[in-house]
Amino acid sequence: MAGTSLFVLLDDIASILDDVATMTKVATKKTAGVLGDDLALNAQQVSGVEADRELPVVWAVAKGSMVNKAILVPAALAISAFIPWLIVPLLMLGGAFLCFEGVEKLAHKYLHGKEDAEHRRKVVEAMTNPEADLVVLEKDKIRGAIRTDFILSAEIIVIALGVVSGMDFTTQVAVLISIAVMITTGVYGLVAAIVKLDDAGLYLRRQANAIARGTGATLLWLAPWLMRALSVLGTLAMFLVGGGILSHGLPPVHHLIASLTVDMEGVAGALVPSLLDGVFGLIAGAAVLLLVSLVKRLLPAKAQAAH
Repeated sequence: MAGTSLFVLLDDIASILDDVATMTKVATKKTAGVLGDDLALNAQQVSGVEADRELPVVWAVAKGSMVNKAILVPAALAISAFIPWLIVPLLMLGGAFLCFEGVEKLAHKYLHGKEDAEHRRKVVEAMTNPEADLVVLEKDKIRGAIRTDFILSAEIIVIALGVVSGMDFTTQVAVLISIAVMITTGVYGLVAAIVKLDDAGLYLRRQANAIARGTGATLLWLAPWLMRALSVLGTLAMFLVGGGILSHGLPPVHHLIASLTVDMEGVAGALVPSLLDGVFGLIAGAAVLLLVSLVKRLLPAKAQAAH
């Protein structure tokens, strides 16, 4: 009997682990919309930091990211256990935010051009001024990156929670912890590699070996293009994932997309629904951006009227 019980227990554990592995893969795919943007944003946060301080800064932000997820994962599990009806609204809110963030990125140059120019000017001044406190600049960058990570991590955890909301509590815990650990280590490991790509290129470029010099030149050419590609793919994935979340949460939109693609097969049948989700995400993001812009304009007007 004891041996039978042990085999039953092992079978249950194997079944749980199989569920965890499957759901973790699904949740990871669902959160892909945030990951490309997460990589690009965190790599950009290190710009302006001295070369020998880049990895310590990345490590400091990675530790902050783990603290963020140590807060967010229990909060998500508590929501799932005590107020599960809140998961869908949070998921829709996360999808809307993804779409808004994507449109905001596309319009960033026109909306925040002056602020970006002022920020770059301050960074250049701090880097060229021998009396500037670079420690303060570095700490400011770390705090800013951790704040950004908190928002992106919240999106990831909410999306992952939506994927596993129908599973038992043990599976939910295992999947969310797996997602949190894998994404943090994966994202910041890649960020560290990206920010050091140009250093590796410079090192190889100075070698006597012609192959090493050619490889170094290729890495130096590749680094900025890699950053741009991550940013573009991250933005595209925001619309695809965010639009998909919103369309599935809004039955009329979901049924419309399904009716438009019902006769499609093969590659078209697989791609067109996702592209339509992306178009809907773009429209939804533009609507949210317009709403946010109107609220920002009205609030100062109301404040002035009150005085």
